[in-house]
Amino acid sequence: MKNRHAQKLSIAMLLLFVFVFHSPAQQRRAIQRTTNDARPHLILLIVVDQFRYDYLTRFGDLFTTRGLGRLMREGSSWTDANFDHVPTFTAPGHAVFMTGAWPSQTGIVANEWYEQDTGKKVKSITDDSVMAVGGNDGEKGKSPRRLLCSTVGDELRLADRDLSKVVGISTKDRSAILPAGRHANAAYWFSTDNGNMMSSAYYFNQLPEWVMRFNERHMADKFFAARWDRLLPDENEYVKRAGKDDVPWENLDKSSNDTNYFPHVVTGGMKSPSRMFYKALDYTPFANDILVSFAEEAITNERLGAHEVPDVLSVSFSANDYVGHRFGPYSQEAMDMTLRIDRQIGSLLDFVDARVRLQNALVVFTADHGASPVPEQAAMMNLPGRRYQKLDLLKLVEDGLKARYARKDRPANDYLRTFTNRDENERGLINSNFYLNRAALTRDGIDLDECERVVGELAMHMPGAARYFTRAQLESKSISPTDVVARRVLNGFYPERSGDVIVVFEPYNILFDLPDDPTDPRSTATHGSPYSYDTHVPLIIMGRNFSAGRYTQSATPADIAATLASMLNIQAPSCSIGRILSEATRTTSSKHPRAGN
Repeated sequence: MKNRHAQKLSIAMLLLFVFVFHSPAQQRRAIQRTTNDARPHLILLIVVDQFRYDYLTRFGDLFTTRGLGRLMREGSSWTDANFDHVPTFTAPGHAVFMTGAWPSQTGIVANEWYEQDTGKKVKSITDDSVMAVGGNDGEKGKSPRRLLCSTVGDELRLADRDLSKVVGISTKDRSAILPAGRHANAAYWFSTDNGNMMSSAYYFNQLPEWVMRFNERHMADKFFAARWDRLLPDENEYVKRAGKDDVPWENLDKSSNDTNYFPHVVTGGMKSPSRMFYKALDYTPFANDILVSFAEEAITNERLGAHEVPDVLSVSFSANDYVGHRFGPYSQEAMDMTLRIDRQIGSLLDFVDARVRLQNALVVFTADHGASPVPEQAAMMNLPGRRYQKLDLLKLVEDGLKARYARKDRPANDYLRTFTNRDENERGLINSNFYLNRAALTRDGIDLDECERVVGELAMHMPGAARYFTRAQLESKSISPTDVVARRVLNGFYPERSGDVIVVFEPYNILFDLPDDPTDPRSTATHGSPYSYDTHVPLIIMGRNFSAGRYTQSATPADIAATLASMLNIQAPSCSIGRILSEATRTTSSKHPRAGN
């Protein structure tokens, strides 16, 4: 009897154990814990400013096994990833990655634009309501307030009640701020005024102690008078892939205080570290070295990837863009920067592997735009390359408006709106966008739609101008979605910030403008067009949920956000229109398709 009673008691206890520890609620918590554990500990977005897709094919055999070579070997790589907007500039591109949206939604239509309600020229991250942190005394801060959409980092922090950390780092302020989003913990960028990494009171009122310790090292000053020479010992390798070093189309602006051939001695024309030296440092691979060191400090001190929830780190390397503007994408300098960024990314990945383990990270590699050849170089190759100046286009249109509309009682000399830029006024032409003075047109009884068409037709008299689009045309969306150029113009149009007439030039024909800062050198080459040399960029994702291989399906950088949100089991960003790159994702319920299928 006692044995049967003991057996019944044991069975009852066992049933109670099963009920308590395997109840539906417990099962749901176990499933949730398993799901969360499957998420990457760290999302690492690596952006190289002005990195054309063909750099992977032109120089890929020279990459190491640790950096870009590792990403190409172990990651999922899309061979046909293109931006679908214009202008293809830094700020609009950086706003795409983590929002999954085009400028028509994010509102980041360019690096800078004319603000209609204030009549001022503003930058994509202008915010006079906050002060700089770590910059000059009295310096105004920067923020993502002009970004109208949420990012992956924003959605992640909303989902986990701010437990995740989101940090953006770059040499450029806009490249640090925009991918991180509106609810990031921090964004840091390089100050060319004092050589420090700085931030904004939008995030905090004082730099974290680890950032102040980093700045106390004065790492930038150690590169004063440093020689940037070729990485590879054999100059013939550079000649074979990039041509001669000293070529006439690399006729640099004298304000650059640099030569157009190796070696480049970095002083900025100064005798000791100062503002012009720090600006010159931007045009060298040493600026990327500083960024790698700072990113490693951020990972260590913020314990990125070591929390119970995923963290996000965005690192954007800007020096490649500066070098591309100065020497062009077919220069020995651009080639050397590409080889060096491979090594620098390798160092960063090695550090992540040591701290977080790469199998616990999800790494995305891409670029914000490509670049066109130097126009004079393109012309020597019998391509229709030509360089035009903004002032010439402005004069052509203004003279045409006067000829069309001027009478004794109306000079028609103010039909283009005037905006203030710093302490000066300038006519409303920026980013190939004309801004019309609606008040003046109303005053003189001029129909706005008609004037838009007149301005567009006048602009077509400019050699190299290909097409124009009017506000009326874009707001009514009266374009064909199969017209690639028109679609990209529409995707880059935000009514409150864009102009009234947008001009597109022929391939290799480029409209240049003088820099606002007279101490900035003029660009030799640039980007911004709807053509493949500007839109086609790398897109590589490396992580345990992705199958290595080359994928030929069309993709865009806007697909990054939707894909990351899917991996993180969070809501996609508010304006996301990209697709999930499912052809490369591993699933437990179905067999993974082969690359290229």
